[in-house]
Amino acid sequence: MTIKTIPFISFNALTILTLLMSTALLSACGGADAISTEPEQALVISVPVEAGVLHNGEISSNYTTTAVLEAKEEAYVVARASGIIEHIYVEEGDYVTKGQVLAQLEPERYRLNLARAKADLIGIEKELAKIDKVYNQKLVSDDTYDKISAQYASTKATLSLAQLDLKEATIVAPISGYIAARNAKVGNLTESFQRAQMFHIVEQNELHGVVYLPEKELSRVHKNQAAKLTLSALQDSTVTAYVERISPVIDAATGTFKVTLRVPNDEKLLKAGMFAHVSLNYDTHQHATLMPRKAMLSIDNKVNVFVVVDGVAHKQEIRVGFQEGGYVEILSGLKGNEHVVITGHQNLKDQAPVEVVNAESLTLQAQSPVAEPASSAQKPVEFNGDDTSEATDTDTTASNADHTR
Repeated sequence: MTIKTIPFISFNALTILTLLMSTALLSACGGADAISTEPEQALVISVPVEAGVLHNGEISSNYTTTAVLEAKEEAYVVARASGIIEHIYVEEGDYVTKGQVLAQLEPERYRLNLARAKADLIGIEKELAKIDKVYNQKLVSDDTYDKISAQYASTKATLSLAQLDLKEATIVAPISGYIAARNAKVGNLTESFQRAQMFHIVEQNELHGVVYLPEKELSRVHKNQAAKLTLSALQDSTVTAYVERISPVIDAATGTFKVTLRVPNDEKLLKAGMFAHVSLNYDTHQHATLMPRKAMLSIDNKVNVFVVVDGVAHKQEIRVGFQEGGYVEILSGLKGNEHVVITGHQNLKDQAPVEVVNAESLTLQAQSPVAEPASSAQKPVEFNGDDTSEATDTDTTASNADHTR
């Protein structure tokens, strides 16, 4: 019988193969550890911002406040005579001229008084004529003649008063204008010079607006200076007014002085009592470099903006002048062709990469810039503090109802 044996070399070969595979596996794991320890490349993230363009235009420095329009001339009509109101010839809203009849009191009593005064005068005149004849002949004493003469003068005065009473029984307009109020009613008894007014007449061909400005503005206001009035009652339409009078004294209690504006009303659209926002023009700069006001930031007590160049925001210090509406005048720091960040710049850092989200609209704005209409106006802005918050509005606005030092 033949016995077959397994060669020993085959077992050794298997063992060696197993060892080689284990070594290769360990080497692979070591290589993976080596790769993971290499530093990764930093990822750059651009901050999305909105930018605006600069352009040339006109900008003004104004002082804004409020006023209520007043009639230049107005009259409260009261009766000078007593009596029952017999007729009323006008109504509220009617236009009347000076001297036009407004109402009529019962005149009969005054006519009778006038007739009696005339009769008394005729009697005194006849008696005086007789006395004159005998007085020239020295047949009447001087005392008698003087008494008759005084009585004649008194009777003439009584006649004049009776004529005046009859005339004043007819109520006439003291000025030309519109009937703003009619308080008189037919059948009512009116007393002479009573406090209750029968009519209120206002002349509105020209109106006045009274404003009170702080004393520091006195040197900047002069006669015939222009002011713009915005009236909410007329869909925010604007009219031009002019400084008519400037009070020469300062109110010590409020630290303000009174300025009266002349408001033309040729089209008769304005009415007394209308509320108006007043913008008193101090100065206007033509061909100024204008920048969106939202771009300004107060950083380290300086006015700064972020200028976008090749996708990078650069902090730039600027000096500003007039501010009006949504725009500010650039005096130095920018050339006028830059793109400045107007949204997303509150936490922006210098040299930070940015992505302008409105790049397409910037091209259109640069081709046809249109200045925003000024809704309110300011003087050159001043910033205080060291915060990094966005610059806030610094309107030089005053309330006509309340001014304190």
